[in-house]
Amino acid sequence: MAKYKLEYIWLDGYTPLANIRGKTLVKDFDKFPTLEMVPNWGFDGSSTKQAEGHSSDCVLKPVGVYPDMTKTNGAIVMCEVMLPDGTPHPTNGRATIHDEPDTWFGFEQEYFLWKDGKPLGFPSDGYPKPQGPYYTGVGYSNVGDIAREIVDTHLDICLYAGINHEGINAEVAKGQWEFQIFGKGSKRAADEVWVARYLLMRLCEKYKVDVELHCKPIKGDWNGSGFHSNFSTKYMREVGGKEYFEKLMAAFDKNRNEHIAVYGPDNHLRLTGLHETQSIDKFNYGVANRGASIRVPHAFVNNGYKGYLEDRRPNSAADPYKVASRILQTINSVPTK
Repeated sequence: MAKYKLEYIWLDGYTPLANIRGKTLVKDFDKFPTLEMVPNWGFDGSSTKQAEGHSSDCVLKPVGVYPDMTKTNGAIVMCEVMLPDGTPHPTNGRATIHDEPDTWFGFEQEYFLWKDGKPLGFPSDGYPKPQGPYYTGVGYSNVGDIAREIVDTHLDICLYAGINHEGINAEVAKGQWEFQIFGKGSKRAADEVWVARYLLMRLCEKYKVDVELHCKPIKGDWNGSGFHSNFSTKYMREVGGKEYFEKLMAAFDKNRNEHIAVYGPDNHLRLTGLHETQSIDKFNYGVANRGASIRVPHAFVNNGYKGYLEDRRPNSAADPYKVASRILQTINSVPTK
């Protein structure tokens, strides 16, 4: 038997942005624990805005276990929050996602590395050179001294954990980066985005750097940060068709306000019609158009309107559970026959 360090993580009750919380349970196992082997655990909900002090017990229900290469016999345990009676806590966005194994999501997480009140690599006074050389850039003047070490180390930690990373790159603004995560099943990618966010924040502690998820932390002619959400269902991939596609886009337009409501706070600062965005009060779609609400890949049209679509409106701080839930609600409102 060996003592395993199980780092339970979950989302608290803060609004408009939930924080990731974590605490560690030490348990004996004779091998790396599977999901079925790790127990539910409790926590004080009165300290996370999820309960009153006179009745503060909340329950952590594990939904995934990930090896943690930074610790001997370490594991990250992603959890959803339940009430003592076993029902989902009101803050549990994961529980609102309809479980559909044939629905696929691919999330693109943009973020800034942040130090001393500004993006990593910004001068102490003023601004660096305008945007242009930073996107997928290389060299000290473009990416700085420790940013690449952070993002490469984060990638290694996530891959070791079994997270389905699909890539990383430096983004348009200086100090801005992105990672992409894909998952088959309506909940898997969202789970793994939260684990990846946690691992990145925890890693940055030793560099005295923060992860800035606000969608527009630098005012002016600088890109904001998005959480572009690629999605497909089995029907979209195998049947599709122009008629269905147009009905689907009409449903997204009809539910525009409901989508924006869960696509992250302060999105009006980012969705301005500039910097590869559509205005927050408009909805459109376009083939290969990164300034549209929904980008339609060339391959989608060339394949008989079959495949995946990209909703570019969610912002970097959006809760992937709420994004996935809302996208699925709209898709499921469109008849397939």
